[in-house]
Order: sequence, then structure tokens, then C-alpha cells
Amino acid sequence: MERPVAIIAHLDLDAFFAAVEELQNPELRRKPLVVGGDPHGRGVVATANYVARRFGIHSAMSCAEALRRCPEVVFVRPRHGEYSAMSRRVWDAVREVVPTVERTGLDEGYLDVGEVARDFREARGIAGAVQAAVRGATGLTCSLGVATAKVVAKVASDRRKPGGIVLVPPGREAAFLAPFPVRTLPGVGPRAEERLGAYGVTTIGGLAALSDEKLAAILPGSVGVLVRDRARGMDTRRLERAVANVSVSQEETFARDVADRERLHEELRRMAERISERLRRTSESARTVTTKLRYPDFATRSRSVTLPVGTDDAEAIGDLACHLLDRALTERPGALRLVGVTVSNLESGVQLRLESA
Repeated sequence: MERPVAIIAHLDLDAFFAAVEELQNPELRRKPLVVGGDPHGRGVVATANYVARRFGIHSAMSCAEALRRCPEVVFVRPRHGEYSAMSRRVWDAVREVVPTVERTGLDEGYLDVGEVARDFREARGIAGAVQAAVRGATGLTCSLGVATAKVVAKVASDRRKPGGIVLVPPGREAAFLAPFPVRTLPGVGPRAEERLGAYGVTTIGGLAALSDEKLAAILPGSVGVLVRDRARGMDTRRLERAVANVSVSQEETFARDVADRERLHEELRRMAERISERLRRTSESARTVTTKLRYPDFATRSRSVTLPVGTDDAEAIGDLACHLLDRALTERPGALRLVGVTVSNLESGVQLRLESA
């Protein structure tokens, strides 16, 4: 018999990159720490530990601004191979407790808790067991949100960090979401937030209360209906099972054109990490890496390289993507409106991994 109510958890590792660095160098635990780029250039914060966050430092902030806010902050360059290896250990531990998971990144994903818990009372115990398994296997902490829907679970996982568990029982979804700023809701970006704010809609509850007519005036089309449904706690998505892929891609359109090479490299490496995660979920590797560039005049170029053996390694994919970007920018310099990475020629089982020097 089908379960009448889904029980879905969203797991989010706490300050993941920084936490890995602290594990390997315990002296960093009491210091403000940023994993990111060059603070004297145009580097960007990838992750800040909780000490640094007390100074208002957060991910996506420029490293120069982080240094201005806290001159004592310690900067560490990202070590993507280490983070990927630790992530695999985390998810192996999670599957010992909850077999069915959907990884959406190195440090987060969804768990089908209803597979092992009959109700929300048991779900809390399962969430605690997941935390204990992750801590025992890696020394890392994680936060979990448990709800009947993905969107609610994701918002809940961020409410009691680090190391918290937040349960939103059936029937309480809309009330739980209502007080939070509208931007908290997954799917509401800066433009949607601006349009909603112009109509005085600043909370998720305000979005949930919009009539069809007013919603159509602010956010026309199916996107508006989708985000309003989610604001009401209505989200029918279930965990995605892996399917065969012809290619895997990521791309980013910038709010403002970007010319800084270091920033572009960082974006490509983030994409490579997400692509690597997708490949490993499906036990695939890729032989071809393609970098896509779009200029302010919408001219689009792509450059590709094909390997003799497939890879699923984030560092390898990122290195190739950056090399292809540099090659394309040598041919046509300038700022970019968009960058993207695609891997194709997918294979099963054979994987080329770079060893850390």
C-alpha cells in the first residue's frame, strides 16, 4: 500500500569545505576561516566557518570584502579532491541508515526517510541516527530538515545550524514557511524577489496568500503558480532516481558581465564539482569536456577536448574546463555574460582520477 504521507529529509553538511579543513588542521577551529580565492585579487568566498560568519562573512562574498570585515581571517585555497573524497565517505555512511538518497551536491541531498520510519516520531530518531553515522565516519556535523515535501525540508534544514534537526509535521507546512523572507523559498531568485517586493510581498506567507489575479500580474505564467504552490508547502516532487544520461551540463548567466579570469575559473570549478557528483551517482565517467562562453553581444563559442579514458574527477574536469576557457579567451578576449561546462561521451565504470600532489 502506498504511504499516505511522504517523509523526506534534506541533509546539509555544516560549512563543509571549512569543516574539512578544520578536521585536517584543528588549529583552525577557533580562527575565522575562509575557503576561497585570493583576497588581494578578485577571489570569492566558497565557504566560511562559523567563527568567520560572526563577522558577516558568507559564501559568494568577495574575499577582499571578507578581509575588510575581519583582518585576522585565515584564507585557504579550495582542495576539491579532498572534499570529493570526504563527501563520498559521508554519503556511504548515510546509506547505511537510509538506503535511498538523492545527492544534489557534495554537501547536500534528500533522504527517503519514510522508507525506514513509519511516522514523524520515528523520523526524528532516524535523523539523529544519520547525524551519528556521519559524525562517526567523518567527524563532520550535518543539519537535517524533515517534512512531507522537498521544498519544506530544504528550508527546515537551514533553520538550526550547525548540527540541528527540524521536523515539520503534516499539516504545518504552510505555517512553518509563512514568516520567512520570500527569498528563502527555493525557486525565488533576485528578480522575483524584486517584483514581489514592489507589490509589498516580502514573506513566504504573503506569496502563499496571493490571489490568481494578483499572482498573474506579478509573476505571470507557470513559474508563478509553481512558487506559490511551494509557498503553501505543496511540492509533489519525490527523490529522483538515476537515469541514463547522454551528457551532463552546468552553466551560469551572470547578473553583470565578468572579465576576471580567477572568478571565471572558480565558477567553472564549482560546475565541475556538481557534474562530478552527477557522474558518480550514476557510476559513469565522461571522455569529452566542453566549455561554453557567451559574450555580451550574445556571440557564443565552445571549445572541447576528448580524453582517451573517461573521468568523473571534479579536479580533472575543472582543470580541463579552465584550460579550454583560457584558450577561447586568447582567441577572443573580453568579459563574459555566461559560462558553462558539459561532459559527454559517457561510459560506465572506467574512471580516470587525478592523485593529489
